[in-house]
Amino acid sequence: MLRQKKTRLFFERNGFAVSTRLAEVLGMKVKSVRLFFIYASFTTLIGGFLMYLTLAFWLKLKDMIYTKRSSVFDL
Repeated sequence: MLRQKKTRLFFERNGFAVSTRLAEVLGMKVKSVRLFFIYASFTTLIGGFLMYLTLAFWLKLKDMIYTKRSSVFDL
């Protein structure tokens, strides 16, 4: 149990200060860096889903327009 607590404390001290360190290096506010990461994660999540829906729509539309006919007399 003591080892788990030491590991957790190590990651709390060193791992969760990423945005703080990045803000110090860039000379920005920590709040701005954190908001950027939050907005970027939502944008990539929602953007990927919207791209998937758009491509699915276009493929369905293409299949509806360009149907393969078995013979010339299927007009």
